[in-house]
Amino acid sequence: MTGHVIVVDLGYGDAGKGTIVDWLCAHGTQGARGRPVRAVVRFNGGAQAAHHVLAPGGPPGVGKHGVGKHGGEPHAFAQFGSGTFTPGTRTFLSRFMLVDPLALVAEAEHLASLGVPDPLGLVAVDRDALLTTPYHRAVNQAREAARDHERHGSCGMGIGETASYALRYPQDAPRVADMTSPRALERKLTLVRDRLTSELAGLPGMLELASLPEFRAVIKDLPSAAEVAAVYRTVAGRVTLAGDGYLAGLLKAGPVVFEGAQGVLLDEWRGFHPYTTWSTTTFENAETLLREAGQPGAATRLGVTRTYQTRHGPGPFPTEDPALAIPEPHNANGRWQGPFRLGHLDALALRYAAEVAGGVDEVALTHLDSAAAREGELRICRGYDLPGRRADRIEPGPPRDLAFQEALACWLLTARPVYDPAERVTAADWPDAVAEILRAPVSVVSRSPSAAGKTRRPRQAASR
Repeated sequence: MTGHVIVVDLGYGDAGKGTIVDWLCAHGTQGARGRPVRAVVRFNGGAQAAHHVLAPGGPPGVGKHGVGKHGGEPHAFAQFGSGTFTPGTRTFLSRFMLVDPLALVAEAEHLASLGVPDPLGLVAVDRDALLTTPYHRAVNQAREAARDHERHGSCGMGIGETASYALRYPQDAPRVADMTSPRALERKLTLVRDRLTSELAGLPGMLELASLPEFRAVIKDLPSAAEVAAVYRTVAGRVTLAGDGYLAGLLKAGPVVFEGAQGVLLDEWRGFHPYTTWSTTTFENAETLLREAGQPGAATRLGVTRTYQTRHGPGPFPTEDPALAIPEPHNANGRWQGPFRLGHLDALALRYAAEVAGGVDEVALTHLDSAAAREGELRICRGYDLPGRRADRIEPGPPRDLAFQEALACWLLTARPVYDPAERVTAADWPDAVAEILRAPVSVVSRSPSAAGKTRRPRQAASR
């Protein structure tokens, strides 16, 4: 990796992107002439991200959340860049982010408790970014509850509602720039609240939902537009509101890490619809930002994958294996997302993700410690059994064709994994096995969630 780096998850999320970004910021990127990483740029998603990173310092066992042998208090990076624990590393929330100021304040408070001075002072936000409000979040949760057994696996954070509302009412969608215009901000917030809450009455099963205590609490406690606007104005005074040219300045000042959220298999256009996010999770947004800043193609495309796969909530997962008992201290069944699922590495899905993302230059392979602890237990799926035939590839469809992606999801829901009974992948074999699947060198390996558990592979080994 040289200079700028784009970090993208090649699965369904939770592959360890945050810990890789943390390591890159702590140790720098190769070819940067010794200059530290200048900033982390967030280029998709919003406050639903949860990139768990261990704060530096603290002996093993310290931490009120039970970190265990690796030590350090964990923080779930949502909107702040996961390199924030490295002093001097700033966060830039690009226009592709859906910014939730209330969640940003809560995250800043936790970072301050972990010793980060003035966290909000480290943040710059593109003035054109959309705002996610408490109203988007409440209606998101209501819609997901109304789906009952046909839930999509939403995080319940209002991301889809924010994007959908902006498509329907582009002139009225609240944006970061509105936080400095009190009258315009309150008007737009009032419209969001009134329009979205009025839609709830038309949801199927709304009468039944309205009788549930947990649902009544979501709607009843919504703040007024004036209350939300007051908080937003305060946040606007604490962060940098950035315009054209800000990112170009960051890129010229030193290496920048672009941090993606979710995973390619959840991409709004290339994921398995409708079990997807309202966000472009490939390299596309980051590369658009680089082009606009006058540095097209100036970043290494780093794909991240585990030695096994995970998924939150419903949707296709051919290699799911309930018998896999791998501890996941920062992942659990979610109230809105649903169950946390584990499965074996799916070579077809991994190769599909890289292909629809436009290819990867290098790979970061995480959870090698889990592979070592389960020597011979973790497998690699090399094909699918389907009714009447076998498949050894997931064929990408036309760009932005949701009907094709939905048919692909239905196809994958019927797929059964095919494993080579003679194949035994040892911990030492995993980097080369993944490099062969993705046709790209594994340049970073991770054996623990801490920065100390990550190493660069020697150039010769990484190129095999």
